[in-house]
Amino acid sequence: MGSSNQGQKHCLPRPPGRRPTTWLIGLSFAIAFGVRAAEAPDPAAAKLAQEVAGRGWILFAAKTDQGDYDLFACRPDGSAKRNLTRTPEFSEYGGRFSPDGKRMLYRRGRKGEALNHDLWGAAGTLVLANADGSNPTPQGRDGELPWASWSPDGRQFACLYKREGRIRIVDAQTRQTVKELPRAGVFQQLYWSPDGKRLCGTANLDGEDWNIVSLDLATGRSSQVSRNLACTPDWFQGNANRLLYSNRVPGLATDYGWTLLMQGSADGKSRNLLYGERGRHIYCACTSPDDRYVIFSFPESDGGTDANLAIIRLADAPIVVPDDYIELKALYPDAKPGPVLRLSQPGFEPHWTYVEVFGASGQ
Repeated sequence: MGSSNQGQKHCLPRPPGRRPTTWLIGLSFAIAFGVRAAEAPDPAAAKLAQEVAGRGWILFAAKTDQGDYDLFACRPDGSAKRNLTRTPEFSEYGGRFSPDGKRMLYRRGRKGEALNHDLWGAAGTLVLANADGSNPTPQGRDGELPWASWSPDGRQFACLYKREGRIRIVDAQTRQTVKELPRAGVFQQLYWSPDGKRLCGTANLDGEDWNIVSLDLATGRSSQVSRNLACTPDWFQGNANRLLYSNRVPGLATDYGWTLLMQGSADGKSRNLLYGERGRHIYCACTSPDDRYVIFSFPESDGGTDANLAIIRLADAPIVVPDDYIELKALYPDAKPGPVLRLSQPGFEPHWTYVEVFGASGQ
């Protein structure tokens, strides 16, 4: 939910100085559990790291030393990281496992083109590949099949054609349109519900942009999930009636405010905080397949893409960090201070599968 159409880049703060022995302890913890060495080891975060370590794989995009973006996978504790694309002449982003965990889709753009927080789903070429990155197969030309997302059975894509004012359901094999409906104000970030009955997206409603809606595929009717200034929606992987999304609240600690991670019902009747952190914007959230955990990025700049990842338990939500974030605590007095597992590498648009993509050993 950037303030402009230009991709924003930023640098996270450098770790503070520390004594050599303390630094080594912190570094060892970061290697073992994928958290930032800049912070003192947190036993609760360490326990969370151990809890999620063997629960499948996280897929995400990150910048390489060559300046392009590749797709990477790692264990949920940040270990066993591997590069899945290795194409220095291209950038890959927006990776998403198929519902059965056997394939993935992503977009491929030319190296040097800015990765835009808001517009990436309509850029570049859609590519299908095996879940481990092998056998990448481009699907048409640049700009085709915009914002493509998997149907629950992996046989169709939902695609958003903003300029044409349409959403099209496309056969994944033939690329033929099998259903078409008005986009109902949706202008980006289109995803299919796990029961196949709804789509969600970021929409303009009644003259206001940046609202989250759920769209009934049978009737075409939409329900407003968020209030306003919201984006990057996604469905709970195991619950077709719940969504998570980012929501900026102006005046919260600063005039501009900070972006919170929220959850809401598909009918728009309930919503609540999942996570908020003073000094960070929370974006690109995804649940684990069983909805026990959430992974998200936390850039300093609104709309930033090169941001580190973090994981929380849904059972611990709502979480407010730090504990003296009084402006947000006043709205959610029962919020807890954690635990929060902070991964050591940046990642854009993470997605989580419990399928053992690389085998149970991860080798």
